[in-house]
Amino acid sequence: MRIKKNDQVLIISGEERGKTGRVLKVLTKKDRVVVEGLNMVKRHTKPTGKKQGGILEKEAPVHVSNVKKVD
Repeated sequence: MRIKKNDQVLIISGEERGKTGRVLKVLTKKDRVVVEGLNMVKRHTKPTGKKQGGILEKEAPVHVSNVKKVD
């Protein structure tokens, strides 16, 4: 895989096609990357201890074949 953390990438397929963002995390075993602010999903969480529950939005991983490195 040639994409590394903090690289600027362009999404080339899927719902987020044409958008660019910075790579936050690379999952090499699953061939996926997490891009900042793209492919957002909602997680419903229960309150546990001091942590407040609710609906949280976070980035989901995108397959590396759906992104292209941008200079």
